[in-house]
Parts: sequence; C-alpha cells; structure tokens
Amino acid sequence: MPLCYSSIARKTQRYGVRLVLLSLLAALNLAACAPADTPATVAAPAPVASMNQANESQRLTEWLDAEYAQELDFSPLAKTRLGDKSAHGELDDVSEAASDAQLEWRRDSVARLRSEFDYVQLNDEAKRSFDLWVYQLTQAEESIPFRRHGFIFGRNGPQASLPNSLINYQVVDTEQDALDYVSRLEQSGRYLLQYLARTQLAAQDGVRAPFFDYQQALSEIERITSGEPFDSMGSSALWDDVTTKFNALVAAGTIDQSRADALLEQARTAILDTMQPAYEQISAWLAADLENVSDSAQGAWSLPDGEAYYQQRLERMTTLPLTADEIFDTGISEVARIQAEMEEIKARVGFEGSLQDFFTFIRNDDRFYHPNTDEGRAAYIADADAILAATYEKLPEFFGILPKAGLQVRRVEPFREQDGGAAHYARGTKDGSRPGTFYAHLSDMRAASKHRLENLAYHEGVPGHHMQISIQQELEGLPAFRANKGYTAYSEGWGLYAEGLGKEMGGYEDPYADFGRLSGEIWRAVRLVVDTGIHAKRWTQDEAVQYALENSPRPEPSVRSEIRRYFNNPGQATAYKIGMLRIQAIRAKAEAALGDNFDIRDFHDQVLGSGQLPMSMLEAKIDAWIEATR
Repeated sequence: MPLCYSSIARKTQRYGVRLVLLSLLAALNLAACAPADTPATVAAPAPVASMNQANESQRLTEWLDAEYAQELDFSPLAKTRLGDKSAHGELDDVSEAASDAQLEWRRDSVARLRSEFDYVQLNDEAKRSFDLWVYQLTQAEESIPFRRHGFIFGRNGPQASLPNSLINYQVVDTEQDALDYVSRLEQSGRYLLQYLARTQLAAQDGVRAPFFDYQQALSEIERITSGEPFDSMGSSALWDDVTTKFNALVAAGTIDQSRADALLEQARTAILDTMQPAYEQISAWLAADLENVSDSAQGAWSLPDGEAYYQQRLERMTTLPLTADEIFDTGISEVARIQAEMEEIKARVGFEGSLQDFFTFIRNDDRFYHPNTDEGRAAYIADADAILAATYEKLPEFFGILPKAGLQVRRVEPFREQDGGAAHYARGTKDGSRPGTFYAHLSDMRAASKHRLENLAYHEGVPGHHMQISIQQELEGLPAFRANKGYTAYSEGWGLYAEGLGKEMGGYEDPYADFGRLSGEIWRAVRLVVDTGIHAKRWTQDEAVQYALENSPRPEPSVRSEIRRYFNNPGQATAYKIGMLRIQAIRAKAEAALGDNFDIRDFHDQVLGSGQLPMSMLEAKIDAWIEATR
C-alpha cells in the first residue's frame, strides 16, 4: 500500500524510478539488437552517465550530512546519545517556539533539496535518502494540528528521562566534561519547566493525560528526589552518579580531590537551586490538576478532533494508510490463528483443560519464575546472557552483515522501574564506547517469566533490536541521518520478526519456551485489538484488560501496565504486528519469486542494509532485488 507522501514526492519517486527503468530497458534492447560490427564507441555514454549519477549521489550525501548536522544542533541531548560532545553542556530548548523554528528550518531544507538536485540523476540509495528527507517533513506537517495531543508527564516523561539521560549517557572523562554536567544541572529547571508550560497549554485545550500518568509522574519525581542532596534520606540515584563520575576523575589523576570537591559543590547547588524547585513546581501542578482528570481513562476519541488524531497516529506508527477497523480485524484474525498453535503445544505437554486454564497454569506455576529476590534477578540476567551468547554463534548462518557493537543486559534503574514494565533496548554508540543495552524491569519477578525470556532476548538483543540498530549505525556510504532515524513499524516489526526467526535458528527447544514465543506474538496481535478498541471503539480500561487476560497468558501485573501504556501512546502498539506481517509478506514474495535462488542471508542483508525504511519503501527495495536476482 502506498505511503502518504506529498504529491510532489510521490510523482518524483514514481516517475524518477520509471525513467531509470525505461532507460535501462532501452539500453539492454539496443545492446541485444546491435549488429556485430557496431563500433565500441556507441556504448561510451553509459560510463559518463554512471559517473554523473555517482557524483550527484555523493554530492547529495554530503549535502544531507551538512543538513543533519544543523538538525542535531536543535537537540544537544541527541548529540550526547550519539557520542558527540560538541554540545555536552547544553540542554534542548523544548518550547513550542523552538518546535516552530525547527519546522521552518525543515521546510526550507526540503525546498532547497528539491531545487538543488536532479532526482533522476541519483542512484537507488540516494533516491531513498532524498525520499526519506522529504518524508520526515511530511510527517512533521501532518503532526501540526495535534502538537498538544501527546501526553508529556507520565510513562517515559521528562521527569524521568532527564535523570536517565544524565546517568546513562553523560560521559565524564575530563574536567570539562564535569563542568558540562554541572551546566546541564543548572539548565535542568528551565528544561523541565518548558515541558510543564506545554502541558498547561494542552490542558487549556482540553488535553489531559489519564489519571495513572499523573500518578506515575508524581511517584517517579518522589523517587528521583529522595536522598542526598534533595533530603537526608540516603543518597539519590542522580547524586550517586555525579559523585561516582567526579571521583573517578580523581582516581584517574585528571583532577585533585580539592577540585572534585569544588565541582561537587557546584553540582549540589545546581540541583538544589534549579532542579529541585522545578520538580516541586511540576508536582504541585500535577497534584492540583489531578482533580480535573476522570478516574476512568479514555482513549484518543475523547480528545479534540480525536478521530483524525488517531488516524494520523496509526499512519505514522505503521507507515501505512490503514484504518482502525482494518487493524482491529487483523488483530482478531491473528489472535485466532496463534491460539490454534497454542492448542497444539498444550496437547504436546499433556495439559488437560481449556486454553484459558493453560493460561492460568502458566501465569501461576512457580516453575516459570525466578524467586523475587536479588539472587533471582541475577539468575534472570545470567539466563539472558547465556541465550544471547548461544545465538551469536548462529548468526553467520542467517546474515552476511553482522553487528560490531557490544551488548549488555541490565536491570532498569530503580527510579524508573515499574512492576510489569516492558523490556526495552537502548542503542549504543557507533564507536563502541557504549554498548547496546537490553533493559529488563525486575522489581516484580512474577511479571518476568522464565518461559518468555528466550523470546525477549531475540527481540531486544540478537537477531532483534541490537542487531538491526547496530548494523544501521555501522553502515558505510549512507547519509548520517539514516544511521539514526527510525520508523516504529520497521524497528518493532523487525524485533517481532526476529522472535520467529529464533525458531528457524534452532531456538525454543523447550515446548514451554516455544509457548513463550507464541505468547509474545499473540500479545502483539492482542495489541492490535486493544489499541484500536481503546482509541476508536471506546473500550474502557477494564474492557481492554479483560480481553487481554482472556486471550493471552501474560501475567496480570504486566497486562495492566501494558494497557496503560496504550492509553498513553495511541497507535504505537499497532506497529509491531503490522510491521512483522509486512516483513513476512515481503519475504514470502521473494521466496516464491526466486525459488531455489532465494538466499536467506542475502534477503536479511537487503532488509537491514539500508537502515530503517517505511514499509512501502522497504517493499520497493526488495522488489528491485528480486528482479536483479532473477
């Protein structure tokens, strides 16, 4: 299905590609029909055209790299996550005015792109780069009417993401790095209060997060600000990080203890004079405004122009023009298909009773859980490490391109950990100085079942997110923005595809682990139903929870946490299964077309070899590869 490109982008892509194909066919026909004594000089223009194409494509790459460097100037925090210290002491301007300025910059950039480059003269990858740069503007433009619809404080809000960024990404190797850390602490109040101002504007427009987002933000702020220097109740996670990093400079001989003490005092002052008052102001507003929030969560339909907003979110998340009804029906169908496979495993292990009885058994039996102790948590992480180590050995059988970056498994930090929270992946740096991280929420081990761990390891680690994102960062010859930009349907679709690929690679030998694979897949199918149910069919939180419990074996704490996530981020949950289904369909098409010539390593390298792409652009690439392989 086509993407929602602007009309110019659609025409450019359609006719540009058609012209190139027609030119190639014409050249082939001329070569085939030419008489034997045709002078060799007749073919001379082809290398010239090829050289022009290479030059124009290289010029575009260099131009886009310069543009992307300007784009990154809007987000010092993004630079830091990429390992770039050029704005290491600054925090983003997150005001609406700054957002307006960035949009105007992007409009100007795309206008210059269209005027300065001849699309027909670009090679295939350069055309993708051109189209992706335009596509980003299209997405930004389509989001303008709903700029205040996103819920700011709640799951993954700035109240937790800022300290998370400082703790996990703020590298301190030099005295200047320490000064930069202090500088960011000094700017933290401005940064947090800009988000509060945006939240207040949204509230004036009638946009408020569900009550549980308010509660979560208040709880996280309380945990973040517990301990030194905020109070005398132990030491906070943020202060532990500051002191550890500054004292490491002393141990390395970079600064002496007196200088470290002076820097620590500056950091303490910044936290107490800037960060703490901002957190107090945010907490006070959230607590007061909670009175204006219903204790019954409602979906996107309840927001201003909510139906159009949800459709925009679905198209952005899936990168396809699918309706809520289409996605809901797909979910119902997939749930039924996967349950039939679950019935087969239930029979294989000899369980007597209904599938729902089997779900209850899986949820409650102690054999499927590590103890809710520190030893149990350590065992869970050790099991994940062992699964990933075994999988790494099998990768060369299925991939030609392999990731270079390291991978670690870690427990989520206490200040942002949630009972039943979803595991997730955080990318490393291209230079390998920071490995990729598979994070697990382990505060409640009854929400972290053993039988699903293998499935999670494939999704978050290899051959899933870590492999895909690391390869994307390590690709050579593409514009830098393509190493870092992403599309949820592609990335999460690949993660879910990787779960199934793990079975092809010899995984899930234990039938309960294979049931864990199906549990992961059916949950993504359930997401299609409950996300559209909540936001388009006006399901309540209890209705969504009930459907999920009846149709999957996921533990109840995890179900409740996940359902709240879907209220918080409309449409995002649909991208996983839609992306997986599209990748599987593209692969099936390639296998049918190529027969014995289909090579799984080549196919995977094609899928991963251009970085993340919208689904229709990925399919067009694979179609071209099929024809070339024929």
